[in-house]
Amino acid sequence: MQIITLITALPGAVAQGLIWGIMAIGVYITFRILDIADLTVDGTMCTGGAVCIMMMLSGHNVWISMLAATLAGMLAGLVTGIFHTFMGIPAILAGILTQLSLYSVNLKIMGKANQAINVDKYNLLVSLRHIKNASLSKNTIFIVAVMCILLIAILYWFFGTELGCSLRATGCNPNMSRAQGINTNMNKVLGLMISNGLVGLSSALLAQYQGFADVNMGRGSIVIGLAAVIIGEAIFGRIFRNFALRLLAVIFGSILYYLVLQIVIWMGIDTDLLKMLSAIVVALFLAFPYWKGKYFNKPAKRGGK
Repeated sequence: MQIITLITALPGAVAQGLIWGIMAIGVYITFRILDIADLTVDGTMCTGGAVCIMMMLSGHNVWISMLAATLAGMLAGLVTGIFHTFMGIPAILAGILTQLSLYSVNLKIMGKANQAINVDKYNLLVSLRHIKNASLSKNTIFIVAVMCILLIAILYWFFGTELGCSLRATGCNPNMSRAQGINTNMNKVLGLMISNGLVGLSSALLAQYQGFADVNMGRGSIVIGLAAVIIGEAIFGRIFRNFALRLLAVIFGSILYYLVLQIVIWMGIDTDLLKMLSAIVVALFLAFPYWKGKYFNKPAKRGGK
């Protein structure tokens, strides 16, 4: 019976992994491409859902609501970018300030701590109830998987353009980029906007999937995003060399994270410890390259024959 319970819960874990995978791609853009640890994510992960739910409750179409959620996320990224570039605040502190501000903003958007939406009364794009729907047009896993593929294709095209390459160069070597005439401040702001726009979109999908938006739904999001990025790189890094495949690896990392999480819950481990376990997993994966270089790599031989 316990095995059957686990198997029954796996589709939900895959769906959540795909939805959070979009957020993890946003984290990848700031953490790996721009080399910035953006803590705005914890606030934006609620803002997108709050905007989407309130727009739909006001009678707007689901696609318009999701677009508004994405734009709200981009606006949050813009604020962080202005704090960092125009005001000279360190990136990590700029993200914390925006995240703190978004808590109040999210409360004002929803009017209270949480807002729910009924799947029977509103035409939601994804829902927990449709997780096993035989119709592909309503199946949550299929819809989110298609969205992930389309997003990866768009990002692959964008980062191959002149503007996308300059953004990647900014994260790789900002001093050399400035010497080549690249406006690094503008690129940082743009990267933060794209990243948080993806987080806002992910949040909108998550709010629809679970049927509500809550002011605390984004707490610890940065840890989940980093876990997805690092797990994806650790497992698929040597196989996936192409940029599009690296983004796909992030999606796979998110799915694996939620599958492991589901197994942990199935094993009966106290759910209050899940955040701590996530933090430990991220810390270990971040420490492994350092340990490998310091303790396991053989020192280079000096001289020759």
